[in-house]
Amino acid sequence: MGAYKYIQELHKKKQSDVMRFIQRMRTWQLRQLPAVHRAPRPTRPEKARRLGYKAKQGFVVYRVRVRRGNRKRPLSKGTVYGKPKNQGINEIKPSRKLKSVAEERVGRRCGALRVMNSYWVGQDSTYKFFEVLLADPAHKTIRRDPSINWICNSVMKHRELRGLTSAGKSSRGFGKGHGYSKTIGSSRRANWKRRQLLQLHRKR
Repeated sequence: MGAYKYIQELHKKKQSDVMRFIQRMRTWQLRQLPAVHRAPRPTRPEKARRLGYKAKQGFVVYRVRVRRGNRKRPLSKGTVYGKPKNQGINEIKPSRKLKSVAEERVGRRCGALRVMNSYWVGQDSTYKFFEVLLADPAHKTIRRDPSINWICNSVMKHRELRGLTSAGKSSRGFGKGHGYSKTIGSSRRANWKRRQLLQLHRKR
């Protein structure tokens, strides 16, 4: 087994003595740092490489922390001017993963870079910590690399804001088989719109 495989196996046993100690030290350190900051190198190099990262110019790693827990409904004085079924304020669960939220925050901070993917690096009672991998679409190293230069296309701008990253896609209801018929035809909205339309092709 290579070194990366050993690190990978170590991360699979998160409750082992070694990992518990490392995570306790790591989360303490990350709590002292700003909420969004650039990391000099990936904390989990084997995971970063599996998600497309290379240790060369043009690739950037940002670390971000997100508060854990429910999403409080943002209403003035907690007043809902509607039906009782919508009057919940505190126990509302967010529709997107915290990982997707983390990617969005980094994407807004680094507007000129493109978000590739992200991975979990730790969590405590209050925060979850993620590392987000980004690529610089203007850098020659990225533009000339056939394995990554797809991200230089203009349609890849702010993938994280449109649910195109792995974490963002997971909350859009895609899948195969029973229970996934609501997203056939690209999205929930497109599927719903197509079913509402009356198309009379012979009456043109």
